[in-house]
Amino acid sequence: MHRTWLTIDCDDIRHVPINQGHPTRSNSKTEGRKEQLSQQFRSGMLGFDKWMDAHQSPITLFIIADMFESKVFSEWIDSIITKFGNRITVGCHGLTHRSWSAWPEDISGFSTALTQASEIIQQNVGDNWRPWFRAPGGYIAPWMAKVIAETGFTVDTSINPSWLVKKKSGKGNNWNKVRQSIEESGVIEREWLNKWSLPVNGPALSMFPLSVVSKLAWRKIPQILSVKEALESPENPSFNITTVYWHILDHSRKNGNWRPPISKHILSLDN
Repeated sequence: MHRTWLTIDCDDIRHVPINQGHPTRSNSKTEGRKEQLSQQFRSGMLGFDKWMDAHQSPITLFIIADMFESKVFSEWIDSIITKFGNRITVGCHGLTHRSWSAWPEDISGFSTALTQASEIIQQNVGDNWRPWFRAPGGYIAPWMAKVIAETGFTVDTSINPSWLVKKKSGKGNNWNKVRQSIEESGVIEREWLNKWSLPVNGPALSMFPLSVVSKLAWRKIPQILSVKEALESPENPSFNITTVYWHILDHSRKNGNWRPPISKHILSLDN
């Protein structure tokens, strides 16, 4: 059985690597106030709600725990869980948006961050929580796999297996080494969709010419997971899953009318 897993990262503008979490790319002197959401993110929340109203397919949100320092964000999460129920599952996108593999190995710090993030997110989303992890920015090195497993995660979905972003696997590493470490840790890996070894998710959706390649790839994605399947199948190794992702911020594009390039015939209208 082959299905598509729809996933969305909940980063605000203050989280992007130019502003936060990277030893060389982060140039901003301030990471922004955690309790305040950008206007773009607020617009993205409204756009997401509108898009969800137009279909019945399930979504997994990967949330950075420090987003819950915003009352507006916390209330929004409560509202969409109440409204959409089991169509929403929630995984962990870190405590902050620290690009762990770009820094020296820090097992203790990473373990503490994952433990704290899990506790915060679970407290805020209850039964919609899932022990699924996506490394901020897709920065994941082999040393991180054991920590991910030991902190209770059953699924990792951090690998973007493109040669363009091999540096994100850490100095001296590659995606094969990351895959091996994840497998040895007993965690299920759900890599991101690529086409011709090029990225087709997240920022690639709006970066020419990768945006053209992305649309070609997304036109051929398999049927989307049903609501029931999405509750558990990402951690079921017998399920062949294609993983795609974008950002809540994307929904602020086109005056809040942006939509992921998914063919309407595979978005469930009756799930």
